Amino acid sequence: MAGFRSLAHQVRDARNDRALRRHSLRRCLERFAPYGHRATWWHLCDRHGIGPEDRAADPSRLVAALEELEEARAVWLEYERQFAARRRREKHDGLRRPEWAWSGSGDAVVRCADPGVRPQGALGEVLRRLVEALESEPGTGCPVCGARELHWPVLSAAARGSAVGWAWDGPVCAGCGIVVPRPALADTALQGADLAGAA
Repeated sequence: MAGFRSLAHQVRDARNDRALRRHSLRRCLERFAPYGHRATWWHLCDRHGIGPEDRAADPSRLVAALEELEEARAVWLEYERQFAARRRREKHDGLRRPEWAWSGSGDAVVRCADPGVRPQGALGEVLRRLVEALESEPGTGCPVCGARELHWPVLSAAARGSAVGWAWDGPVCAGCGIVVPRPALADTALQGADLAGAA
């Protein structure tokens, strides 16, 4: 199974045809898709002028999209490295149960509730804002766009009974559409979030 760097090399390799280069970019999202696979793909397509179904996309646009994804991945990998180092120090000092612990992988770290509604701006900048919020005191608004209008999604009975989200999932931001991580929000913000559609 090819890793992210190997797939990135295939996107850049001018000897590969356009379809393979596009396919390799899509496969990079299997390794790192901060908004979730579909939302991240649509984001990259919108920002770099790639048709989501275009099998012969301009290689320069594919490489530009890859570069944006790589920058975001570097931001997140550095955060994971620092988080792991901090947890090792905390464990060494006897703190076995931290107040919160990030419990995900590189996939969907800034998950979008609706793939069609995503934050504005580059992926790397969005992740920098999230990391800054996770390393600060919990706030009262969305760490990505600053909106204070937050809504808990209304889940069907089937969804409530399955593992739809992660333990750190919080309410959905009405401004940029992300599922705000609980550790980034103060208790008052979590309690003040409405049920979606309720007024």
